[in-house]
Amino acid sequence: MRNILSLSTAVAIGTLGLCLTAWSQGAAPNLAGNYKCQPQPDKCEWGATVSITQEGTKMSLNNDKGSFADAKLTSNITISGAPPFSANGLIMPDHSIQWSNGTQWVKQ
Repeated sequence: MRNILSLSTAVAIGTLGLCLTAWSQGAAPNLAGNYKCQPQPDKCEWGATVSITQEGTKMSLNNDKGSFADAKLTSNITISGAPPFSANGLIMPDHSIQWSNGTQWVKQ
């Protein structure tokens, strides 16, 4: 009886752990759409407007100058832009993005 209780307790604890992990991670944010760059404090050298297309964690950043860069969600609150954009971003609750290059993109 003791082994059965121990086994069922272990299964219950394991299941709870998996549920809590899934809940804390949540679904990847949908960042697809058009953004306006705001200098905060640095100039928007990448472009005044940018569009993001997204498939899962992979993204493409396309600016109003005709340039593009690949990007990837590195977590539910961080994004990493590849060259030529080359910046890391923090995704805010309103889905604006604070970039390591001193700019902010606000979803339109």
